Amino acid sequence: MRNARWLLVLAILGIGAGIGITYRSRKADLEKHAATKPAELPFDLSGKLENWHWSHTDQGHPIVDIKAKGVKQENDSSKVLLDQVELRIFKKTGLEYDLVRSAQAEFDQSANRLYSSGQVDITLNLPVEGEPTRKPVTIRSSGVTFETKTGRANTEKTAHFIFENGEGDSMGAIYDPQTRELHLLSQVSLDWKAKTPSAKPMKIETAELNYKEGSSVIWLKPWARLHRDNAVMEAADTMVTLEGGAIHQVDAVRAHGTDEYPRRKLQYAADELRVTYDDDGRIDRVTGKNNAKLVSVAETSQTTMTTDVVYLDFETVNGDSNLKKVLGNGHTVVDSKPLPVEGEIQPETRVLRSETVEIRMRAGGREIERVLAKAPGNLEFLPNHPSQRRRTLDGDDMDIVYGAQNQIQSFRCVNARTRTEPNDAEKARKRAVSTTRSKNLAAEFEPKTGQMKSMQQWGDFTYEEGDRRAQSSRASLDYGSNLITLETKARMSDAAATTSADRIKLDEKTGDFTADGHVASSRMPDKKTTSSEMLSGDEPIQAVAEHMTAANHNRLIHYETRAVMWQGSSRVQGDRIDLDRDKRTLAAKGGVITNLMEKPKAAEGSDKPAADAAPIFTVVKADELLYTEQDRLAHYHGHVLLNRPNLWVKAGELRAYLSESKPKTPAGKTADADDDSRLEKAFADHQVEIVQTAPDRTRTGTADHAEYYTTGEERILLRGGEPQFVDSKRGNTRGAELTYFVNDDRLLVTGGPGARTASRLVRK
Repeated sequence: MRNARWLLVLAILGIGAGIGITYRSRKADLEKHAATKPAELPFDLSGKLENWHWSHTDQGHPIVDIKAKGVKQENDSSKVLLDQVELRIFKKTGLEYDLVRSAQAEFDQSANRLYSSGQVDITLNLPVEGEPTRKPVTIRSSGVTFETKTGRANTEKTAHFIFENGEGDSMGAIYDPQTRELHLLSQVSLDWKAKTPSAKPMKIETAELNYKEGSSVIWLKPWARLHRDNAVMEAADTMVTLEGGAIHQVDAVRAHGTDEYPRRKLQYAADELRVTYDDDGRIDRVTGKNNAKLVSVAETSQTTMTTDVVYLDFETVNGDSNLKKVLGNGHTVVDSKPLPVEGEIQPETRVLRSETVEIRMRAGGREIERVLAKAPGNLEFLPNHPSQRRRTLDGDDMDIVYGAQNQIQSFRCVNARTRTEPNDAEKARKRAVSTTRSKNLAAEFEPKTGQMKSMQQWGDFTYEEGDRRAQSSRASLDYGSNLITLETKARMSDAAATTSADRIKLDEKTGDFTADGHVASSRMPDKKTTSSEMLSGDEPIQAVAEHMTAANHNRLIHYETRAVMWQGSSRVQGDRIDLDRDKRTLAAKGGVITNLMEKPKAAEGSDKPAADAAPIFTVVKADELLYTEQDRLAHYHGHVLLNRPNLWVKAGELRAYLSESKPKTPAGKTADADDDSRLEKAFADHQVEIVQTAPDRTRTGTADHAEYYTTGEERILLRGGEPQFVDSKRGNTRGAELTYFVNDDRLLVTGGPGARTASRLVRK
């Protein structure tokens, strides 16, 4: 796609300029020639006559004029032998003539025909008066025949001709001044030099050339070949139209060609090709119709454009026509394929499809500056390496900006829709096709390789991959890391979980993600027959935090900064919370608070709780928590405080065991959800203090170790560090081990070997 490179038909310009005719109406000249009477040719010339002259007129208008240095006629013959012949054949206007010179010629009076077997020089379109305004066309040949009445000349021998901008050869030629047609019969070859000294010369070859001066048309048929510098064009029938003696338009059929440079190659083809020129003979526009095709091969890429109709607009810079713009209209496809580079992964092939595609060129017309698709378009990225994915992008108003060496630099469009297919390795892992939508899209590419490095989408962005969904006001994709960033009203979900935040970053390859700012998540519990999770049951597990990460297909979940998780009325909060769904663990650190709800037990003799029965809440505060589902253990560390109705426990460490849920029904519901997150027992260590309150009394127990059982006989056991039990009504009790039975208000005191028990009773 370079200035006129793929239309070397410019070479015809030299011919048109050489044989163009300018007519003038001069009444005085016509009258002068009409008054000239033709000389009579003697009927009997014996011997030799010198300085012979013969002319013929028609109604006072000169038709032909013959002069010879010597003339000889054989007896009883109408043929006259002429030496040093000069023949003038006048145009109908009488203002111009064609001049023929030959060393020897034979003139047949009866046939009005002049024939020369030797060299003949013909000069066309000379003015009767004055000098020619432009260099005339001259033809040199042999075996030439002239009809003196019509001025028609023809030869079957080789003809060499010189015109204003070059010269050429043909085998056989016919020139008819009456019809003003020049017909070069075969093996036509023209060498043309342009008007400007800096322009490269051109060579035109064709089987047959026919110039019709009256209609200002030149025909090259049945084929034409044009060669200029490194450029070659071939075509079938080609027509050149002149205007004012200069090329105005060239039409070629089934044209194709190449234009080669050390680091660049251009190929082109079209069933119908038209070139128009400006008043200075420079290319103005090129039009290719039906199966139009352009192929540009650079060092790093090959770009191919196919379309129904292609328009190439040119601009004149420093006297040269440079390609300015290319417009493809109708089923336009622009295919840009990167060429392999040793040691580097070949980027994807890019294919742009649209009804209308405009290509704008950089100064000089050799490199693409911009590609625009105003109609709805489709951009496809085809893999050239197993690690790459096939991607398609549909949108409106596509705008592609190019950098050096025709490397794509950036891309923009509106109403964007993308589709990404997994590569072979990802298909083996059952990865699904992903799609996106947005009002706007912009992509950036690596300037050296043309590899996409990032993509931005904004305005109602949505993402889908299998059962995974995402949406936000804005999204960005980093291709190097396969990282999608969702910003402003970000939301992501799959079949089991939903997460919303100010910002979410998703690893498109692994499915891992991070969320920041006003994070809120909801996850359905695992579908299994039994459950011993700290938060268990059939309701969704909710969580809020300022930061969240999820990895290993949502199996590793981390919440940080004001993190809270809850299911129904049971909840866990802390500065950070970590879930490992494979190891079935939950860990929390920093200001940990757990709030576990137990539904009230059934009333005695009934399978339902009493109407006024209230649920039981167990609230535990600590510095850290680790819950392991395998042994249903919630292990609290640091400043532990457990609080149940009328009971609180202080300790440095607390291990709380939860009861196991009953099996679920086939419908997935627990047969009895009362046991969900129910505290079964708790072991406390390190400066343990237990306080039980009642409306009329307070019981306080202290020890290094304490055990609290909620099932069966509800009891508290104190052991180690001189256990003590203080009852505000009954006084103090010490022993090696103290067991208090909550339901019947019994206290069991056990002394160790050699140890004493002591009680201090308070009298009523």
